[in-house]
Amino acid sequence: MLNENYGVEAFEKLNQSYFVFIISDWDMQPMTGIELLRKVLASETLKHLQFIMVTTDSKTLNIIDAKDSGASNYIVKPFFGDTL
Repeated sequence: MLNENYGVEAFEKLNQSYFVFIISDWDMQPMTGIELLRKVLASETLKHLQFIMVTTDSKTLNIIDAKDSGASNYIVKPFFGDTL
């Protein structure tokens, strides 16, 4: 069975190790990428990290929400290494 707590696990790992930046998918459950972003930015120890949101959804409202929430960038899948 697949573990579907990616956002929750990511936040736990972010607090256990040193990271330079985050690349997160928007579509995770139960904690979505935007929820993870908001939680990271609310953390005194993590808020300095660059956060790149990745998703298959190119809806303008989602892009605005990600940028307004503090995402460093928003990338629509599929993408190539040059995009990063």
